[in-house]
Amino acid sequence: MAKTALITGITGQDGAYLSKFLLEKGYNVYGFLARRGSDTLWRLRYLNILDDVKIIDGDLLDLSSLIRALELSKADEVYNLAAQSFVGTSWQQPILTTQVTGFSVINVLEAIRLVNSKIKFYQASTSEMFGKTTETIQCENTVFHPRSPYGVAKLFGHYITINYRESFNIFGSAGILFNHESPIRGIEFVTRKVTSAAAKIKYGKQSKLYLGNIDAQRDWGYAKDYVEAMWLMLQQDTPDDFVIATGKTSTVREMCDIAFSYLGLNYQDYVEIDQKLYRPAEVERLLGNPKKAKEKLGWEAKTLMKELIELMVEADMERVKDNKPEF
Repeated sequence: MAKTALITGITGQDGAYLSKFLLEKGYNVYGFLARRGSDTLWRLRYLNILDDVKIIDGDLLDLSSLIRALELSKADEVYNLAAQSFVGTSWQQPILTTQVTGFSVINVLEAIRLVNSKIKFYQASTSEMFGKTTETIQCENTVFHPRSPYGVAKLFGHYITINYRESFNIFGSAGILFNHESPIRGIEFVTRKVTSAAAKIKYGKQSKLYLGNIDAQRDWGYAKDYVEAMWLMLQQDTPDDFVIATGKTSTVREMCDIAFSYLGLNYQDYVEIDQKLYRPAEVERLLGNPKKAKEKLGWEAKTLMKELIELMVEADMERVKDNKPEF
């Protein structure tokens, strides 16, 4: 009998890739979606799976709609991917970020506890919870020190998942995912900002790319690889928390060099630093240790940053050439 999954944040990058992955595994896939006036379904359409998923209207801050979604879907697994996920915006909208990214997690967990405590739950945690870490490489036991409202909100979601696991025996696993990108990443994120700008500059549709701290170091992987790790966590006999990362770090500067060089351009001719784009509290370096995921889940990243950025540049070149929306 086919399993059923309910995904919050199904219209996001991870939600779309996870939906496609689960559909290929034979799952029935439901998406929990707060209706918006703009087109939020474009990623599902881009991956040609819009007609294969079932959408349930609801709001993460409304416990009753979450209960209804669990009852309608009869979900075996719940993947909580919904969030206000842009770190920069979290300083402009800290209360909204705290509610949507943090407090909503307890609503999902409480709905599971009330409807069917046997449902397996995945919480999307983040490397931003490490923040101002003193450790060179971060693992599951590294002390958290978030440096943004987003990171703080995610930390609440992470710990409340552990609390429900220990208090109510809920199968709750958290994936501490380091930065993961793709051709369907939002244009506001630095990776897409770089690859889109490189494509536009190549076609003469943009002259400069303005960035903030280009020496910030991150561990970048491919979202399509990372959703498999989410699924693997819920196939285990016991719940646990896992760092999901490539184990390699690069700077934004290096990313720019890869993207522009791929198109025969020198990034130094086009990239300009804008102090206004620096964050109020910078996280200078994040690097994940995926050893536990490899040993216990059998998972490791297949795609490293150079291949990922080149893949994204190709997709953005096609968008610019065909005058497609970049979302």
